[in-house]
Amino acid sequence: MRNTLIFSGTSCPGLTSKICSNLGMTPADAELTQFSNGETSVRILTSVREKDVFVVQSGSSKINDTIMELLIMISACKGGSANKITAVLPYFPYSRHSKKKTHRSAITARMLANLLHIAGVKHVITVDLHASQMQGFFKCPVDNLHAEPLIARWIRHNVPNWKEAVVVSKNAGGTKRVTSLADALKLNFGMVTTDRKRNGNMSASMIMNHLDGYYRQPALEGDPPEGGPVHTGVGHMRTVSDDIVLDNPPPQTPEQPQQRPGAPPRTSRTFTASSQPPPIAEEEPSLEETPHGLREGDEYNDRRADEVTHGRLVQGHIVPDDFPSPATSAADASIPEEDPMVMSHASSFFAPEPHALGGSGDTDPMSDDEEDTLKNPRIEHMITLVGDVRNRTVLMIDDMIDKPGSWIAAAETVCKRGFAKKVYCIATHAVFGGDCLEQLQACECIDQIVVTNSFPIDEERARNASKLIILDLSYLLAEAIRRNHYGESIHPLFQHITD
Repeated sequence: MRNTLIFSGTSCPGLTSKICSNLGMTPADAELTQFSNGETSVRILTSVREKDVFVVQSGSSKINDTIMELLIMISACKGGSANKITAVLPYFPYSRHSKKKTHRSAITARMLANLLHIAGVKHVITVDLHASQMQGFFKCPVDNLHAEPLIARWIRHNVPNWKEAVVVSKNAGGTKRVTSLADALKLNFGMVTTDRKRNGNMSASMIMNHLDGYYRQPALEGDPPEGGPVHTGVGHMRTVSDDIVLDNPPPQTPEQPQQRPGAPPRTSRTFTASSQPPPIAEEEPSLEETPHGLREGDEYNDRRADEVTHGRLVQGHIVPDDFPSPATSAADASIPEEDPMVMSHASSFFAPEPHALGGSGDTDPMSDDEEDTLKNPRIEHMITLVGDVRNRTVLMIDDMIDKPGSWIAAAETVCKRGFAKKVYCIATHAVFGGDCLEQLQACECIDQIVVTNSFPIDEERARNASKLIILDLSYLLAEAIRRNHYGESIHPLFQHITD
């Protein structure tokens, strides 16, 4: 391409060389060094006057040095009278900081977008932003490419019996990404969710049941309450030993409760926090099944679907149903339990004052922060698998792999509870923080780890991980650069090509 220069940052020289090779070019000369005090020094060794400049720089383990190097390179090209400067960021740094995690925290992704604009960027090319609405942070056009067509093509060529596979999201936040790939491959999809289970004498659910009954008036006098006490005006409410009771409760006849005219018979059911609904009596087999799966003569019931599977999660791993609870285990006997009266006092604030901007004053926790609680020995989680994966291959999809906790927990759930045959952990950005790659490699429930080269991976770590498969993004980025230079549409890059 004439009048075009492609510069490489220190984070991904290998990827830049492949991009230039696909375009029949060589990377432009630049000298990138650091002073003795850690300051970044950039020298552009070729003329950029009236040239179309592309700077390829991705996130890396030294993320802050990478950002400063990118900004200085862009500023140097702008000072050299470049016609147009495009930042090619396969992995956009600080993409997980696209919203306020807590009060008085910064939206770092927006700040980085402003820095790129001030440095002189006129266009941005990136791959699989953590949140697609981040494109609104920029004052220049943004091409947010997707690795989904590349991943789908690899699945069709390398996964045995892929047409029988199930695409699974490891958390509720990734369902849109999972359903998109499932629709492209015409596969079924599922989801894994994790809920925190609190231990103690007075749980939140018990308190909420009491409060729910207190504020709900019965329809008819004498109508039996459905959970918790009911303030009818006949008696007064008081608490004795953390239990809410009624003085002089209204007379009731349990044998023959008063019914509304024309209402179906009422049944009284009482559940505890740890109990399951009583089994429903099996009906006699009918003649034949309807197209919807119901047999003739069957009636609708509230029985849980067979595709919903539950499991217990302790310190990030699936445990048997008879495993001792963390509150009663010997290892945690020395840990004092929370005072039930303190929990009761805190539970009185379940309905906080509304925030000035609407909603409550608390912000929703990010899925990345939930990983920290998985290893807490005092907290037990209930993990739920929605979907049928028995004897099937599971394709677990997300945009990045940073921490191993949620991946291992989801993989153990689909294998040990859902009885899946194989598990593929697939993501675009291989961040692999800490010993994440080593833990995923050691997990017996994970068969393959499929990522792209958008984020640089240490060569020694990659050689030691036999389950790791790295897909190449160089052709995708090279074609995006070519189409951007010639003013062509990039829409074909989002399409799935079957071969």
